[in-house]
Amino acid sequence: MIDPVLLRNDPESVKRSQRARGNSEAVVDEALAADASRRAALTEFESLRAEQNEFGKQVKSAPKEEKQALIAQAQQLAAGVKAAEARAKEADAAFDAIAARIENIVIDGVPSGGEENFVTLREVGERSSFDFEPRDHLELGELLGAIDMERGAKVSGARFYFLRGVGARLEIALMNMALDRAMQHGFTPLITPTLVKPEIMNGTGFLGEHASEVYHLPEQDLYLTGTSEVALAGYHASEILDLEDGAIRYAGWSTCYRSEAGSHGKDTRGILRVHQFNKLEMFVYTDPADAEAEHERLVSYQEEMLQELGLHYRVIDVAAGDLGSSAARKFDIEAWVPTQGTYRELTSTSNCTSYQARRLSTRFRTESGKTAPVATLNGTLATTRWLVAILETHQQADGSVVVPEALRPYLGGLEVLTPLDTAARKKG
Repeated sequence: MIDPVLLRNDPESVKRSQRARGNSEAVVDEALAADASRRAALTEFESLRAEQNEFGKQVKSAPKEEKQALIAQAQQLAAGVKAAEARAKEADAAFDAIAARIENIVIDGVPSGGEENFVTLREVGERSSFDFEPRDHLELGELLGAIDMERGAKVSGARFYFLRGVGARLEIALMNMALDRAMQHGFTPLITPTLVKPEIMNGTGFLGEHASEVYHLPEQDLYLTGTSEVALAGYHASEILDLEDGAIRYAGWSTCYRSEAGSHGKDTRGILRVHQFNKLEMFVYTDPADAEAEHERLVSYQEEMLQELGLHYRVIDVAAGDLGSSAARKFDIEAWVPTQGTYRELTSTSNCTSYQARRLSTRFRTESGKTAPVATLNGTLATTRWLVAILETHQQADGSVVVPEALRPYLGGLEVLTPLDTAARKKG
């Protein structure tokens, strides 16, 4: 939900944001009209209620012989107040419905345009070069006995998989490394629910244009989350937070589910684009004045991880038309995948300003003692997809994979992942 005061006082900035996203500006004018209607309806209700209260005092102090007639008037006035309250509630709901169609206000400086209009901020590290024909991550995973797509499909269907042996160990090692780094930076670890109520899913902005990508259990009316961001955003819903000592930071570890609607035929080989994966997500509640600095801080934590893992990557400023509805700005970090000859997204980091907090009624107390919506931010610190870049980047000619030094302590000191012999792979 956007700030209604901003809408009222600076509608042009809202229209600018809509244009940058490629969205309709007409909805801004609709929202302004709905806001005027709801304020008028609220004023009428409050005026009639004040009149009712004043009249009630007259009834109490009136002589006994006059009370009967006054009570009849009071009942008539009460009916008017009730009707005015209903109109105010209806007008408020109408405004909310229209305002909900306006996505978060894009921060100045975000590139305009669609998916292809991102701006590259920096490239870090060197692309891997091989004196042999490199294998892709799935071929490597099968040689290592680490990835089993065939049995994943047998058990659950397309885009499901088993991580086994060193594959399972590698993912757990990656998650534990990320968790350690998060805790070093002051994040409190949480293992989050992966089923949430509709009001929480809607509050985070995930039931808009991309609702078709979300799994829904209609009988229970619960949603499977595609990121622990959803549960973490709902964690402090309807609360007033104490931010006197600074931002509140959580690291949420969860399994994630995405239907990948509309992505048929894209990246279907291996574990790059799947329906289920694990992820460690950073989530921050902070004073809106500190949100942009916090955003840069989250990116720096991600870059630390990627550099420790020896991956070549680029950081991009995502264009407005490719932002989710909640994000006012988003930085993606994409790692180089050698066999594809391109970059693939490994992390996303979004500054959601106060958009989610308004929808979920999460506030903090300002210096003046008043309450105001907090800012929320989120960013990936590790996920299953990272295995793609790790395996391909650090492979050797014989199909073995060198374990990045930073990961070795989480794998019992293991330095190299070695292929299984043919018999072992068949048995597996």
